[in-house]
This record gives sequence, structure tokens and C-alpha cells, in this order.
Amino acid sequence: MILLSAEFFTNGIESLGRRLSLSQAVVGSILAAVGTAMPETILPFVAILMHSGDAAKKIGVGAILGAPFMLSTLAFFLVGVSVVGSFIAKKREFKLSVEVHSMKRDLLFFIAMYSTAIFLPLLIPKSNVFIAIALLIGYIVYAYFTFRGESGDIMHAEELYFKRFFVKNNQPSGLPLIIFQVLFALVIMINSAHSFVSNLEKLSLSWGMNPMLFALLVAPIATELPEKFNSVTWTLKGRDTLAMGNITGAMVFQSTFPVSIGLLFTDWSISGFALFSAILALISAIVAIANIQISGKVSPLTILSGGLFYVIYAVAIIAK
Repeated sequence: MILLSAEFFTNGIESLGRRLSLSQAVVGSILAAVGTAMPETILPFVAILMHSGDAAKKIGVGAILGAPFMLSTLAFFLVGVSVVGSFIAKKREFKLSVEVHSMKRDLLFFIAMYSTAIFLPLLIPKSNVFIAIALLIGYIVYAYFTFRGESGDIMHAEELYFKRFFVKNNQPSGLPLIIFQVLFALVIMINSAHSFVSNLEKLSLSWGMNPMLFALLVAPIATELPEKFNSVTWTLKGRDTLAMGNITGAMVFQSTFPVSIGLLFTDWSISGFALFSAILALISAIVAIANIQISGKVSPLTILSGGLFYVIYAVAIIAK
């Protein structure tokens, strides 16, 4: 169900981008990224603002920090695995055909803003309000450069799937129908993701897995499943710019808006495994940037290395 809804979501987003004459960078890094990231942003918002007590705020901060970590590790890894699988099946070459300048822009903004959010409060106490405002302004600047930057148009987009059911006589799909398909697929995808992890939790507990390990290592995957499967779907179709833009654009969004909520409404005391996860997320992004700077492209092996950082985090938690 997750894969099917991801197929409908990506099809709808591509149709929306083509209808609005938007570039691949805008469609992947902003439309798809914000569309899939917005629902999971509600979790820390509700936990921090709607519930009292330190426990709720810690849950909120954990959700905020978990998103960039999962995107820069497991999401990267899954795209790499998709490339490897398609290569073995002889459906594509062993390379990522991305617009490197778009991906580089995303990663640079992510590194700059996430580093600011994590380390500056440690260096300058009582600066949270100013940092939060700076991050929000930073995202607006990022969106401006993404809209203005060079990027190819949406190519080879299939006909809107819902058109087959709701439109007759080969008329073009209307904007309301496109938006309806996107929202419908998004709702199904999110519900399916959480049902998947809920069932996985029951299975893991029946096998005797430590509930704390599940909460730290498995449960956060649920919130990022939409981005992961959207990107896998696009990668399997050879639309690598959209696939990577969906992930790196979500990383930029998650390092600004949700983080600003944490800065404004919690003490934002980042330490221990929370700080460790943030550092690993930044290192993963830096590795990708270094690959672009050195070779002018992004290797599937570099993207696959994101899985290594997740394993490092998992081993550290289990060993504790």
C-alpha cells in the first residue's frame, strides 16, 4: 500500500509541476519535500505546544532531530540500493543522473542551517529566538534560489492516474483533480507507514526486542517512509533529480521550520545521542558535498554510505 500510494503521489506531483511549468528542482526539493515533510512536522508541534511537561518536549525534540538523521542516512541508502538493484537488473547504468548544482545547493543550505541550530545555542546562550528567526529567513532565501536557479523541466511525466477515472473525452486534467490525487495519496501513504511500523512494533516485541531500542532505531523510520518510498519510486524510473531533491529538500525544510519550533518553545538542550545523531547527519551531508566538489557528480556508493552512519548510530545505542 505504501509503494502504491507513493506511485500515485509522485505521479500527481509530476503532473502538478508540469501543469504549473515548474522545474525539477522546485518540484523535488520544495513541492514533494514540503508535501511529505509537513505531516510529520505536526508531531513535534503537537508534542511541544499542546502537551505540558518535560517528557512531551523531549519527544518533540527527538522527533525534530530524528527527521534530518533518517533522511541523510537511511533515505540516502535506499536510493543507493535502488540504483544498485536497477543496475543488476540491467535497467540503468551504475550512476546517479542528478542536477549536481541543485543537490549541492540543498546540501549547503542544510549544513549551514542545521549546524547553526545545533551548535550556535551551545556557544551563545539565550540566542534561541534570534537563531529561530534566522532559520526561517534562511528557508525563504533557499526557496528563492531554488525557484530562480537553473533546472530542467519535468520530462516524461505519465498521464495523471486519476484522469482515467474522473475525466472523459481526453480532456486535460484540471488543477483540482491533480491536487486531490496528491493529497489522497499522501494521506494513504502516511497512514500506511504508521500502520506498518505499528505492526512491526508488535512483531519486534513478540520477539523480545527492547522497547527503548525500537523507539530509538525503528519507530522514527515511520515518519520518513513517505520521502523514502517516493524517492525509491523516482529512482526506479530514472528520475534521479526528483528522487534526491525530495530527500535533500526535506532535509532543508526539517532543519528550519521544525527546528525553529524547538528553539522557541523548549530549552533546546541537545546532548548525548541526540547530538550524536545530528553530527552523523551533518557528516553524511558533508561526504556527499565532498563527492560533488571532487568529481563533479554524485556516486551511488557515496549515497549508499548513508547506511553506514545509521549502523554506527545503532551500534552506539545497542552498546550503551
